Amino acid sequence: MTDHRLPIRRACQIVRLSRAAYYRRPPASMDRDRDVIEALNRLVTAYGRWGFWKCYDRLRLDGHGWNHKRVHRVYCELGLNLPRRSKRRVPQRLRQPLAAPATLNGTWALDFMHDTLYGGRRFRTLNVIDEGNREGLAIEIGTSIPSARVVRVMEQLIDLHGRPSAVRLDNGPELTAETFVDWCQRRGIALRYIQPGKPDQNAYIERFNRSYREEVLSAYVFESIEQVRVLTDDWLRTYNEERPHDSLGRVPPLTFLPRPIRPVESSYRLST
Repeated sequence: MTDHRLPIRRACQIVRLSRAAYYRRPPASMDRDRDVIEALNRLVTAYGRWGFWKCYDRLRLDGHGWNHKRVHRVYCELGLNLPRRSKRRVPQRLRQPLAAPATLNGTWALDFMHDTLYGGRRFRTLNVIDEGNREGLAIEIGTSIPSARVVRVMEQLIDLHGRPSAVRLDNGPELTAETFVDWCQRRGIALRYIQPGKPDQNAYIERFNRSYREEVLSAYVFESIEQVRVLTDDWLRTYNEERPHDSLGRVPPLTFLPRPIRPVESSYRLST
């Protein structure tokens, strides 16, 4: 029978393992802490969202007398102290019928968009339209648009156009934040959230976003936020007053259903 055994040096070279690693013995602490390791692994497997102190308290309740410093050392050696992010749970949303109101200020629709300047700086836009005549009420532009800024834009739009009965929106963090939700409740504005992953349930503003993307954001290379605002200002006036809208009988929004009071300036600049 042929002996195929290799020298240890040659075997380590083949598997690219250092001889020091081959001869290194497992640390004695691994054997000493085997019971702690097994107990922690059982807890983490059963209760993946528990942190260290929850696990330690459970071990104490189970009758283990290990010192918390020892348990924490093993906990860290196992890599269990890494942050574990859970998926944000959205409350169940019911499908809302997408029917355009017959009057203005029946339902406004809100949505966010993203783009990048020539230098790589990212910016966002908050788009607001009136579903009654598809009029673009505001395109707020900035590098950050938190919920407080959303509320400020909405307040200014209400001062100009009156209060909507409801707003249709997705489940973004700015639009589900307590600041925005509480403000809508105080104002008596109903919140019509679409179902997650169903942008077609907010189709009016999604179609508005597409036009804005094709005719402004994707049509130009912007070097500054101010350039985006200037071109957006011109486009928004054209969209509302001159651009024919297919679903409105091929007339502009303000021809289809005029608004009694018109703002002097473009509404997207109001919060600046």
